[in-house]
Amino acid sequence: MAQKLLLKIRYNGASFVGWQVQKNGKSVQEQMQDAIEAIFGRRVGVTGCSRTDSGVHAMEYCLCFEPPRSMELIRIPLALNSVLPDSISVLSCREVAPDFHPRYSAVAKEYLYRFYDGFAPDPFKKGLAYHERKTLDTVKMDLAAQFFLGTHDFRAFMSASSKIEDTVRTIFDSRIQRDGNDVTFRITGNGFLYNMVRIMAGTLLFVSAGRIAPEKIPDLLESKERARAGKTMPAYGLYLNHVYYTEKEVPHRGL
Repeated sequence: MAQKLLLKIRYNGASFVGWQVQKNGKSVQEQMQDAIEAIFGRRVGVTGCSRTDSGVHAMEYCLCFEPPRSMELIRIPLALNSVLPDSISVLSCREVAPDFHPRYSAVAKEYLYRFYDGFAPDPFKKGLAYHERKTLDTVKMDLAAQFFLGTHDFRAFMSASSKIEDTVRTIFDSRIQRDGNDVTFRITGNGFLYNMVRIMAGTLLFVSAGRIAPEKIPDLLESKERARAGKTMPAYGLYLNHVYYTEKEVPHRGL
């Protein structure tokens, strides 16, 4: 039986059209296939854990492939990193069961949306976090974020162009964290709709600005109306942060 390997990678998504191979530009998937072919001498398919959009980053992205030949596991990240572009890094490699699937075996994923506030934009955060000139009201934002917890129909937080019918998802952890002028929206759930986290982040930005009251989030959820939620935030502030494959690892925020 063929060996199956799980790679954990990190990437800056600025120069990519997303994870999946596209005709109109470079994808992370294609870069990984190219690197694996360069090291192992044969092109193989790679299966990812999520279809991240153009410009979205990943602190930890999981993918699987079946190597054409054997190689010591500890050597594989070093070998792949030697041929990958600087915007992609392989963090680890391990063998998994033949029936393991990086997407369907996952029980939860954690995303981050990164803001920073202050009068002057920071050149070193350009393309990595959303700049808000006014001081963000993280108390109100965190209060609003707590209303996302639990199982809800998140249709109001889905791109209007999406055709998905099952829009019910469960959120285990949702919070706002501040470190100096860096503000992070951290959310963990069993699944996410198209643009869901970016729309949630935009809604929290509206909460900070006083355009939506925190206690109105349940009404917004109940309405299922995209127009009542906040704007869709730019892709560059979004990060896939962690993929969970066991229930005991998943963080839960108690109320």
